[in-house]
Amino acid sequence: MTVEERNERNERKEKILKGLELAYQNMILFKKEKNSKIIVRQGDKIVELNP
Repeated sequence: MTVEERNERNERKEKILKGLELAYQNMILFKKEKNSKIIVRQGDKIVELNP
């Protein structure tokens, strides 16, 4: 893998991570507005969280 390919891969990775963070923030705002719980998996359990 060349240096250029590595840089492109890192840039793509950073864009994906920023997009995921933005989507998560938007989900939290939506859940707060609708006063609904966030369902997540913690270990082997499924739990409800208040935003």
